[in-house]
Amino acid sequence: MTNPLLAGLKVLDVSRLLPGPFCTLYLAQLGAEVVKIEEPNGGDYTRALSPELFALVNRNKRSLTLDLRQAPGVEIFHRLAAEADVVIESFRPGVMDRLGCGYDALKALNPKLVYAALTGYGQTGPYRDRAGHDMNYCAYAGALDQIGNAAGPALANTQIADLAGGALSCALGILAAVHGARASGRGCYVDAAMLDGTLALQVAALSTLRALGRTQPRGADMLSGALPNYSLYECADGKWFALGALEPKFWQAFCTAAGQPELGRRVPAPGAAGETTRAATAALFRTRTRDAWEALLAPADACASGVYTLEEALANEQVQARGLVEDCGGKPAIAHPLRFVDAAPSASTPAPALGADTGALLAALGIDENAYAALKAAAVC
Repeated sequence: MTNPLLAGLKVLDVSRLLPGPFCTLYLAQLGAEVVKIEEPNGGDYTRALSPELFALVNRNKRSLTLDLRQAPGVEIFHRLAAEADVVIESFRPGVMDRLGCGYDALKALNPKLVYAALTGYGQTGPYRDRAGHDMNYCAYAGALDQIGNAAGPALANTQIADLAGGALSCALGILAAVHGARASGRGCYVDAAMLDGTLALQVAALSTLRALGRTQPRGADMLSGALPNYSLYECADGKWFALGALEPKFWQAFCTAAGQPELGRRVPAPGAAGETTRAATAALFRTRTRDAWEALLAPADACASGVYTLEEALANEQVQARGLVEDCGGKPAIAHPLRFVDAAPSASTPAPALGADTGALLAALGIDENAYAALKAAAVC
């Protein structure tokens, strides 16, 4: 059964790779009809670059192949856009305009259309035409500088700019614009930039800047390692533990459960003042394995948890109880993370083969697929 909350919302997705498709995955999982517009020769690059990634972020969608560099393809896209609620694209600024499929051309056909452009740097500013990837946007946003330790910055395997700064921010913008369009009868252009969205996530580092007039070095802010009671510790088996006992009551709970009341009488101060407490805590964690610490501290309510691999996370009892892992084509996938009381849960269908829905979607427009192929061939000639 499909979650019905966005039922009836028609989305044309002209994006590629990760951020745009992840954005529309969330919409599709909530019931939107998402049609993925792909080039006939190869389609979305992710099909070849990482088939499993493509399969994950393009579930619940349909695939239509159109060549937007040819007049027949543009004409069909216009007809689809005239009936759509949303168009989302991820080209550099101006590309869709040059194809005759930009916002101005489409809103003339459909004044209620919401047009979302998800790019690295947005539609304005000196960087608007630059190429980039997740690490570049994180670097410019000050996020990468804060990830890692004194030895240097580190790359996370969770794409902060692509997914949080870009895809989820864009999804929020789309839904806000759709709500406005339904109330006013007028759509709008959503200019979503991954640099912008990632910069907006830097609330912890910015709060330090506001308080001290400067940021702290990476690994030395309150939530990035300065505090011994909010830090990572290696265990006896070489695995790691996350101690998040930030508030005094949680620190006391941890020390009591660990049988170290003397440690609990120390104030876990930041910086050099807390180094003896950090050293004592590190020595303590090396006395037990990760799972032994997990078993000891779970009843203590101390904000303490083992650091899991993804394989362990998928099998975790809490994850299983929430139904977060679903089978998709015989392999694990993550269900939509939101739960809606009194609404059907989301269920996934596999990502479509390239052009799998072209015939059906053209037929709905009264166009014969063979006639379209002939028109394309004539245009090439």
